[in-house]
Amino acid sequence: MAKNKNTALARLLYSSMFLALALLLPFLTAQIKPFGSALCPMHLPVILCGFICGPSWGMAVGATAPILRSMTFGMPIMMPDAVAMAVELAVYAFVAGTLYKKLQKNLFMFYVELITAMICGRLAWGLVTFFLIFIGEATGEIAFSVIWSRTVLQSIPGIILQLVAIPPIISVMKKNRLMLN
Repeated sequence: MAKNKNTALARLLYSSMFLALALLLPFLTAQIKPFGSALCPMHLPVILCGFICGPSWGMAVGATAPILRSMTFGMPIMMPDAVAMAVELAVYAFVAGTLYKKLQKNLFMFYVELITAMICGRLAWGLVTFFLIFIGEATGEIAFSVIWSRTVLQSIPGIILQLVAIPPIISVMKKNRLMLN
């Protein structure tokens, strides 16, 4: 019983830290002109939360961070950006945490889990954005090109950062037995 309470407390503390990072990192990357937002600063702590704390905790942080940041700091704008990001980040963390829990724990499989989570999150963002903005306002071709541009092309620096930064962080966490998932 004591171990379960300690694990739950650790998950709560880690998740709180990841939520705080998701709220604050965009202030740091905004100083990097012209592509600070393309680094996707909210994504890193949310994906890490999914891997480290598990799918449900990561999903909660992912769904909360963009909405809370929009309500607190006014960015991202609530509709459609914060709502679409909330779904995207929740899916990222949920898929990352679920796959990490279920699959083998080697480096190759970790990259498979990470890339799958990134693809699923981007697809979720695209679907939500499509339904919030483009239904009835644009043709499917225009909608697809805008979604492709914002989902992949504008996010290449963030995608690279995630692929480079997340594996070593998880490796250190595993080595020091700090993984809760």
